Amino acid sequence: MEICVQCNGPRELYGTDRAYEIIKKAGFDAVDVGFDDMATMEQVKALQVDERWLRKGDDFDMNMFREFKEASRKYGLDNFQAHSPFPSLVFEGDEAYNDGLLEMLKKSIAACDYIDCRNLVIHPFYYSFEHAMDAETEKKVNIERFSMLIPTARKYGITILLENLFSKYNNKRYEACCSNIDTACWYIDELNRIAGQEMFGFCMDTGHLHLLGKDQYATMVKLGKRIKAFHVHDNDGNSDQHVAPYMGTIIWNRFIQGLHDIGFNSTLDFETFNVWTKMDPEVAENMMKVIAETGRMFARRAGLE
Repeated sequence: MEICVQCNGPRELYGTDRAYEIIKKAGFDAVDVGFDDMATMEQVKALQVDERWLRKGDDFDMNMFREFKEASRKYGLDNFQAHSPFPSLVFEGDEAYNDGLLEMLKKSIAACDYIDCRNLVIHPFYYSFEHAMDAETEKKVNIERFSMLIPTARKYGITILLENLFSKYNNKRYEACCSNIDTACWYIDELNRIAGQEMFGFCMDTGHLHLLGKDQYATMVKLGKRIKAFHVHDNDGNSDQHVAPYMGTIIWNRFIQGLHDIGFNSTLDFETFNVWTKMDPEVAENMMKVIAETGRMFARRAGLE
């Protein structure tokens, strides 16, 4: 099993090339590329995304992604998965803006192909707790908009990965799109039926599950082979902290048993960027080695080396 980590964190401090060098020296095999650093959540919500992302058409300068391609080749690291900018839908945005966000997702798919990455995490189409759609409307919107991405994903040979979300309001955590695992399974199966091939999968986020009090093992068994990737990180059960395993309160033996029982045979990705905000950079660089070794231990104990 290959072990992967997000480049967000070291990349913000040192740039892309140095981030990949750190990841390689720490013992990882692959990188999770954050396109969401290039059009941030704050920019998307404030309706301030660069017009180039929103413009309809294929005239998008891929040179802005060249550094990811060059660094992956230089250090022999696989760009295994990427994360598109989010949210995918904004309540405050008009129809033209939200259609522009759909173009942003299409450009993210094309950028994946450019950097030799085959898997793209796209957040489901969801507003917020305050403006949540009713269940049937939410299903209709998600099926319609994900279906609009199928031609682009087919053109570039990219697998689209949905992720389990959570919502927060008045300092409490609530379910959001794809946090109901039965519904998540239905989305993957229905979208693949519409696509006529396996073009959609699931990226299971361990931290988001924990915030909602959901069991890692039971979730993994229910999703089964639909899981194509993970966002592995820990938290205290209250805040989305994105720290390394065993720095929070997730029961990791349940996760390891899940890996074994579903026979996970892909790359294990750690979304642990906040070790770079909670630690001195020198210590964080050493912590990356611990995270890589944690991944090796997970694989070994699950019998999936």
